[in-house]
Amino acid sequence: MKYVFDVPDMSCEHCKMNIEKQLKSSGIVQNFNVDLENKKVEVETFQEPEKIENLLNEIGYPPKLVRQE
Repeated sequence: MKYVFDVPDMSCEHCKMNIEKQLKSSGIVQNFNVDLENKKVEVETFQEPEKIENLLNEIGYPPKLVRQE
């Protein structure tokens, strides 16, 4: 399943790197794209979107699910 999240608190390259690191190390994400300019994170996973929300909340970037494909 692919999920797209708004991440309004992502404001710089350091934020983007933190999110990428968290997603890579999670072990539950097959693929992802972090779009700093539009403040969006796209994630492909077999997990529920709440798992991704929890991962991002843990590092201080509260997401909002905007699309599910």
